[in-house]
Amino acid sequence: MGRLSAPAAATLRLVLGVCCALACLLPAARARAAAPPRLDASASALLSADTGQLLYGHAAQRELAIASTTKLMTALVVLEHASLQAVFPDPNFYFPTVDSQIGLVPGERMTVHDLLLAMLLPSADDAAEDLAFNVGGTVARFVAMMNARARVLGLTHTHYSTPVGLDTPGNYSSASDLVRLARYVLRVEPFVRAAVARPSAELLSGLHPRTVINLNDLVGRVKWINGVKTGHTLQAGYVLVGSGTRGGMTLISAVLGTPSMAERDSTTLSILNWGFANFHLATPVRAGTVLARPRVRYQTGVRAWVVAGATFRSVLARRAVIRTRITLPAILAGPLRRGARVGTIAVLADGQVVGRVPLVLAVALRAASPPDGLLGGGTTLVFLLLLAAALVVATGFGGRWRRGTAAHGRRRR
Repeated sequence: MGRLSAPAAATLRLVLGVCCALACLLPAARARAAAPPRLDASASALLSADTGQLLYGHAAQRELAIASTTKLMTALVVLEHASLQAVFPDPNFYFPTVDSQIGLVPGERMTVHDLLLAMLLPSADDAAEDLAFNVGGTVARFVAMMNARARVLGLTHTHYSTPVGLDTPGNYSSASDLVRLARYVLRVEPFVRAAVARPSAELLSGLHPRTVINLNDLVGRVKWINGVKTGHTLQAGYVLVGSGTRGGMTLISAVLGTPSMAERDSTTLSILNWGFANFHLATPVRAGTVLARPRVRYQTGVRAWVVAGATFRSVLARRAVIRTRITLPAILAGPLRRGARVGTIAVLADGQVVGRVPLVLAVALRAASPPDGLLGGGTTLVFLLLLAAALVVATGFGGRWRRGTAAHGRRRR
């Protein structure tokens, strides 16, 4: 193999030097996550709430009945179209006594705030129907709004035919869609995020005060569990969209079609515990961090300030070896504006690229031409030496020419 040119060698040294400086070995003994636990569920999924990464899925796109986890979309559509302080009258819909409800009576007036708490915690069907009718004008129109919102969110394995979640044809979703929906709702609706983390709540509007209990009994029983929504019908089995936060990382799970409440809870804890044990939230590159100081052409002693143009955050296996690799010219030439992209830093986990971040200038570079460079700084001596050499050559050649001419003249005489 031939020798590298000086600029190429300098670039290689810069890449290797910065790469080694930034490489970090996360605390680990194995590069990959351990196998997930066996779950007694028809479908399941695990998602990072922080980054949106799907960390695990079993039949995750299978379209299944989802029971009252339907109410996550009901809550989203209500909050996008109604104030929490609004007061709605009960429209006098009938529900069988076996259905979950708070016993609204025809015409009873309750705030949207309290109706949402009743719908999200004890999963009250009468509260959900009340909200749907008053927001949509009709329940059918509200369901159309739910389906339109699902399409906008890209929930391609989801369709609604009820705001409640009863076993009706055409009401289904998937484990992967449920965790994505839950992530979105928790991120954009602080009310829902706070409500589903409560073991109980007091409803003060309506004909009389009511105390409601969260059917997700993991909330309050397991200190790091903070949501989200239960569901149960004969067709759906026991369903739970769960969430938990540990070590600064939040994970969202979904288990569908479990055979009992106890199995619903245990499978949820199993998949969340597996996620926290095997993954962590890493930030190997932070925006604004100076990552390189390359030379600037025709400006002796000047070096550019190259920084990360964005932060890279990702949920990665705890056992993975994380490294960074910079691609950047050894010499930059102006003019370049502040924020100009000049290179890239790649993040690798176990040798595989998992993300790239642009490298940008923190300070603008001015233009400099070769004459400016030659006459400035440490190159002045080189220029003077070259000038002196040229004069010596010219002087010596002139002397020889004169001596040679004189001798020739003497010979002719």
